[in-house]
Order: sequence, then C-alpha cells, then structure tokens
Amino acid sequence: MLSKSDADTVVIPPDLQDRVSFQIRQLQIVAYKNFEKRVTGFGTAPRYFGMLKIIAANPGIAQIRLAEAIFLDRSSLVPIIETLTREGWLIRKAAPGDRRVRRVYLTEDGANRLALLEAEVDRHEARMTAGLSPQALALLRRGLDQISVNLAQQHRACQTSKQPPEA
Repeated sequence: MLSKSDADTVVIPPDLQDRVSFQIRQLQIVAYKNFEKRVTGFGTAPRYFGMLKIIAANPGIAQIRLAEAIFLDRSSLVPIIETLTREGWLIRKAAPGDRRVRRVYLTEDGANRLALLEAEVDRHEARMTAGLSPQALALLRRGLDQISVNLAQQHRACQTSKQPPEA
C-alpha cells in the first residue's frame, strides 16, 4: 500500500521532461508567476514588457505589424492595447495616409515607467540566470535563438499555406 506522501508525489515522465517544448513552457509559467509576484505598481504592463520594448524601438508601429512581431492575432492584440492605453502607457493614432491603420506609440509617462519596469526585469533576469557562467548563458541564448528562428519559419509556413509544415 502506498503511503500518503508516495501517493502525493508527482512524477514527470522522463520522455516528457526531455522535451524542449515542455521545459520551455514550464519555465515560462514559473518565470511569469515569480515576476508578477515581485513586480507590482505597474498595472498590467509587466506581462507585456516585451511588447512595450518593441513599441519603444518602433514608435508609430502599425497594430498589424506589432501583432505579427509578437505572434498574436490582431483581434487578440486590440484588448491589450486598449488596456495599456487606459493605464496611460500607450496612445494610438490613425495613420495620416490611411485612417484605418492604427499606429501605436508609448506616451511620455509610459516611456518613463518603462525604464523603471526594465530595472525590475533586469533583476528578475539576474535571479533566473544565477549560477550560469557567461559561456553557459551565451550557449543558452544561441540555442534559444535557433529555436526562435525554427518556430518563426514554421509559423510563416502555416500562415501562408494554412497547412502544417512538414517536419
């Protein structure tokens, strides 16, 4: 008969633990939860830090280009932008040549707050990568960069053909 402690032990099967996609997803979940617990006072912005940095680097980016850059459907991006606009991070303006195109900018206050948020992100990143040598960190980044390239290619192939790409 199993004791209570044995019955409550969760076993992650080795074939699952060895999957890169599983590990990336698990790390993303725990990293996000840790970050959100530590970083307060920024509204919903912490979860959209990457998107805000892209907007800062591309002032006036069209919403559709922004959605493509972060692999979201435009319909999923709109409520996020509306929330960040209400919170004072962003402003949207119609494009001069085509009023249907909405361009996104950081507000001045949003840019100032983003600098403060980035300091929190830096601390979080340092905690996450503690114990990794500079060489190990560089190797990790190269591996993640290659996975990013592979996934972006697969995403583009799916978008064009609407068929799953061949392995």
